[in-house]
Amino acid sequence: MSLQAIDNLILQLKKLPGVGYKSAERMAYQIIKFSKSDITSFIDALKDCRDNITSCQKCLCYKEGDKCLFCEDKTRDKDTLIVLSSFQDVLSFERVSSHFSYQLLNGVISPSKGISIKDLAIDKLMDRIKEDNFKEVILGLNPDLDGETTSLYLEKVLHEEFPNLKISRLAYGLPMGGNLSYVDDLTLQKAIEGRKIVNE
Repeated sequence: MSLQAIDNLILQLKKLPGVGYKSAERMAYQIIKFSKSDITSFIDALKDCRDNITSCQKCLCYKEGDKCLFCEDKTRDKDTLIVLSSFQDVLSFERVSSHFSYQLLNGVISPSKGISIKDLAIDKLMDRIKEDNFKEVILGLNPDLDGETTSLYLEKVLHEEFPNLKISRLAYGLPMGGNLSYVDDLTLQKAIEGRKIVNE
């Protein structure tokens, strides 16, 4: 026996990454135990994100309102740009230091997921480097197969387009197959400090 309202809620929760049926079912039954005020707050938070969170036209990081906190910050490093696949990775770097400049790709090359080069914001990256004249680009992609594939591609195209640009990658103190969102602060700090230049 199933209840349509709960089935619909489970269906929506399954749209979240990494959430299977059992996890969605557990969350659904927890949500229906919420008080009416908690449900209202939950719905309001979702609506607030939908209505007020957008992507910066320049760096593609999330912003609330008209101004991007990263692009508007005059204290950011204007010589070094860190290229990341997602905004969650930005938050990891911000725990270590708040002086970096970022550019998001909005993903990585992943044939298994149907994501190709044309799906990434590589043109935005090229435009940003030209516009802001960075001296170094750090490729801060996850140390897994898709991140490695994307990094190798970017090394090639960046070197061809900007032969004098220093291109570096995070040190391999990061675990292969891992995810930057789960890396502890010290490991990430050491990876930044131990980055290597790949086009010398």
